[in-house]
Amino acid sequence: MKRYEALAEEIAQSIRTGVMKLGDRLPSVRHASASRGVSPSTVFEAYYLLEARGLIRARERSGYFVTAGGKVLPPEPGISRPIHGDATVVDVSKRVFDILRSTKLRDVVPFGSAFPSPHLFPLPRLARAMASSIHRMDPWSTLDDLTPGNAQLRRQIALRYLADGLHVHPDDIIITTGALEALNLCLQAVTRPGDAVIIESPTFYAALQALERIGLRAIEVPTHPREGVDLDALALAIARHKPKACWLMTNFQNPLGSLMPDDKKKALVALLAEHNVPLIEDDVYGELYFGNKRPVPAKAFDAKGLVMHCSSFSKCLAPGYRVGWTTPGRYVDDVVRLKLTMTLASSAPAQVALSEYLAKGGYDKHLRQLRHALEVNQTAMMQAIVRHFPRGTKATRPSGGYFLWIELPGKLDTLEIQNKAIALGISVAPGPLFSAHRDFNNCLRLNYGHEWDARAEQAVATLGRLITTSMENDRSG
Repeated sequence: MKRYEALAEEIAQSIRTGVMKLGDRLPSVRHASASRGVSPSTVFEAYYLLEARGLIRARERSGYFVTAGGKVLPPEPGISRPIHGDATVVDVSKRVFDILRSTKLRDVVPFGSAFPSPHLFPLPRLARAMASSIHRMDPWSTLDDLTPGNAQLRRQIALRYLADGLHVHPDDIIITTGALEALNLCLQAVTRPGDAVIIESPTFYAALQALERIGLRAIEVPTHPREGVDLDALALAIARHKPKACWLMTNFQNPLGSLMPDDKKKALVALLAEHNVPLIEDDVYGELYFGNKRPVPAKAFDAKGLVMHCSSFSKCLAPGYRVGWTTPGRYVDDVVRLKLTMTLASSAPAQVALSEYLAKGGYDKHLRQLRHALEVNQTAMMQAIVRHFPRGTKATRPSGGYFLWIELPGKLDTLEIQNKAIALGISVAPGPLFSAHRDFNNCLRLNYGHEWDARAEQAVATLGRLITTSMENDRSG
């Protein structure tokens, strides 16, 4: 990391944690240069970077001021405390389908969506890459690129791993139809119906649906909104339930947005290795960080091949192409056999197009623009929540991804709020979707990955009124 980047990240962290607040004036370039022992140009570069990220703004003849920060941040939720310690049979799919059907409507404000706006992606460039690559595609490649997938794309993915310090051989990568297939294949490779699997609390509802489909039991473990799953609780759950696998998100977990620190990831991998428990690592949001360095996955600390790392291009480049992958470690042969028997192969044209796009460059530039847009949107939504939601509302503070987890005061029913909101053209994801036990009744997941405009601001205001009215009705009842 360059000096100006390190300085910018230090200031950004002070803003995110509330040390520096909205409206605070940054030290002058001369003062910062002298106090930090760096050149004025280094300070200028750091301030320019922070300005590009929407965190500060220059005022003519006045200096630089914080445009996001502690004054507009709601308090954070605490660590989750699942009241059910048993392994439970999962039954969530109907509830998930019923609620999420509404998020696909174009005239709905998509706070409940699981995807960012398609307008954030370089779809025309990808379409051109597909058109040109198909003309040059060797007809035999449609057979050669059957499981485990296009060799050039696997090489490009291996290069992405290498840039993050992970040495992954292309032959150890399996291309899948999105990350969801990768995750499901890995889950099937290490479990049988009736087995127990550890998940976070709250967890992504797709994990619950996968467990339900295979007939697995879920063990929910307390999870911190900043640092991820509680390792002490995880150790107790392993000793008690003897799970066959863990399904966790270590980077920008959905729905909390938590980011597990590197030392905690290392301890997690060591704990699971001690008990020979595979980790299915869902890392689809890892590229959507707001700092200057991609957080490494838990896979980086895996010495025994127990970490089955899964990711995709769906959340960061090409949502409709449905191209994902997994590096399942010691289970690579098992996953390949499952892929062969279930879907045989993923779309050859989509794989070739992505391979060509990655090889020509431009991906990292796109990612920088995408991260900037998401970080600016997060700030706008945070400020809107403070303005419009009732006092006592808590919200997570993710340093990446595009979700906020909202904890509302009182004993509210967010399923009821969701029903009222959708009637007004606003979708939300209510908390019970993210628990096998239908917990988190007073919580919402909100998506800030779409254009922030007057309509979005008004939608937050409408939600705030619905919540406040529900609280008042609850008190009067």
